[in-house]
Amino acid sequence: MHSILVRAFAVAAISVGVIPMAHAQKSDIAAQNVDRGKYEYEAHCAVCHGLSGAGDGSFAQLFKSGILMPDLTALAKKNNGVFPFMRVYETIDGTQNVEAHGTQRMPIWGPRYKVEVGRSFYDDFRADPEVFVRARILALTEYVYRLQTK
Repeated sequence: MHSILVRAFAVAAISVGVIPMAHAQKSDIAAQNVDRGKYEYEAHCAVCHGLSGAGDGSFAQLFKSGILMPDLTALAKKNNGVFPFMRVYETIDGTQNVEAHGTQRMPIWGPRYKVEVGRSFYDDFRADPEVFVRARILALTEYVYRLQTK
């Protein structure tokens, strides 16, 4: 009987010690997870398109008269309820030329990301340029998808 109580106490003591430790490790991992799409959008797109995507960024007013900043929250609505994923992706990577973004040589995010990949390492290994660029563009495209109004 005594050994059963000792074992039960030992298991309970270990459990009480392990649970907070596991929670702390989970919190550390969660803190490392960054919403890459949101980060890319806020760092590079929000200045023109606005934080909400409605086209009300601080630089939007600097465009020539007649050029309206598109409301990124209404892309699916204007496309019969279907988010135009490929069109958004190609706009970001520079495949589709958008007058307000400048020429394809302007740092549209696809070419700019290709320049950055030369400086990027993951665990001391140089990142694959194509994978690096596609991942960032996909994350940004997915974030624009999340901005869509219901």
